[in-house]
Amino acid sequence: MRRRPGRVPRRQRQTGGGMELKPQLPAPLPKPVGGVQRVLLRALAVLSLGLAFVGVVTPGLPTTEFVLLAAWAAARSSPRLHAWIVQHRLLGPLLAQWRSGKLPRRAKWMATLSMTLAGTFSALTIPHLPSVLIIIGCMACVLVWLWCRPEP
Repeated sequence: MRRRPGRVPRRQRQTGGGMELKPQLPAPLPKPVGGVQRVLLRALAVLSLGLAFVGVVTPGLPTTEFVLLAAWAAARSSPRLHAWIVQHRLLGPLLAQWRSGKLPRRAKWMATLSMTLAGTFSALTIPHLPSVLIIIGCMACVLVWLWCRPEP
């Protein structure tokens, strides 16, 4: 078989010139559910998405958690809504960073601020001290885990 000069054989093009490249495929979507469960999950996705957009402009209201919840619920109830969330110019990069295991420092600080406010509110309003300690302890564990995640 004759080769044209300057042309790379198909096998080398696919493997990057001899080096094996692994394609970056997105995680497979779960199978959509049906019936009442689908309607409830879609409502949860839309509600979470609305709260995420409010959280973008409202200090103290988390955005990341609501985006993750919306993406999770949409993946199980509405592939079209899930695709819209993943391709959104504000929310898409946040999800891509989360999937890659990296979180921006701003998201970490916002989560820290919202958990600090929630812990303070719990300590001031809940009279049962063991409950307050459990709540604050759980949030502290989540914050330690969160700050151990790499940044993009």
